[in-house]
Amino acid sequence: MSEGRSNAGGTSAPTVLRMILGRRLQERRQEAGVSLEDAARALRVTPLTIRRLEKAEVTLKPLYVDKLLETYGADQQERDEFVTFAERANEPGWWHTYRDVLPTWFSAYVSLETGATTLRTYEPHYVTGLLQTPEYARSVLSGGFPNDSDEDLERRVNLRLRRQVLLERSDAPTLWVVMEEAVLHRVVGGPKVMREQIERLLELSELAHVSVDVVPFTAGAHVGACAPFTYFRFAEPELPDVVYTEILSGAMYLDQRSDVVAHLEAHNRMALLTSDAQSRGLLNRMRKEYS
Repeated sequence: MSEGRSNAGGTSAPTVLRMILGRRLQERRQEAGVSLEDAARALRVTPLTIRRLEKAEVTLKPLYVDKLLETYGADQQERDEFVTFAERANEPGWWHTYRDVLPTWFSAYVSLETGATTLRTYEPHYVTGLLQTPEYARSVLSGGFPNDSDEDLERRVNLRLRRQVLLERSDAPTLWVVMEEAVLHRVVGGPKVMREQIERLLELSELAHVSVDVVPFTAGAHVGACAPFTYFRFAEPELPDVVYTEILSGAMYLDQRSDVVAHLEAHNRMALLTSDAQSRGLLNRMRKEYS
């Protein structure tokens, strides 16, 4: 996944396994002292192709992986292990069955979300997808995709609800959401839908691995008053922290350290603008207003 790469469509989204294998291939090449040009000659491809393999931007063909490892001086056992890993990495994720309603640029997000151990999200407009109720999700998605058929809309809703299963896993990631108070005032789907959504937020915020912070209007201007973003951290040492942020027609996936740190610091600063008690107070007050 490239630093600052806009993934607006046209390439397949990498699975986390493919990203790990790409990093390992890069490390193995560098340890062997093999240049991109020499690796490319071994496969009779361009150096750009090798770089794209290492960045998980293209499918990792087992034959390519085996030939590269041979070039890097790996023994047969290591080559076999890498090939097996490549075969696993190329298996489509569960979200592949929703590819008809899943934008290509968002497929990578679902893969990162599924493999992350920590997620930090900033939301200025809507409740984040992992915490949405079915009716709230349906209202948000119908607004975002006004030309959808009823069938496509339901598939988008089902995809969003399927993503939420990760919060129920025994190894569920830590989710820390910072949202603006404006999210609670934006009436999505009507008062009943909003009340149920706020009750859902209160319920989920009781979980040990879920935190919901609401930045009040009284906080004024602050560093994070910008586009929504999500920060991902992984258990695997091969994977860097990644930040995802959206634009109207696509998304940016950032893994350059300076970009990641800037977003992480912004999230930390915004969280200091409220407290658990203040956030729950705002949620409870808004729940009553929608009753």
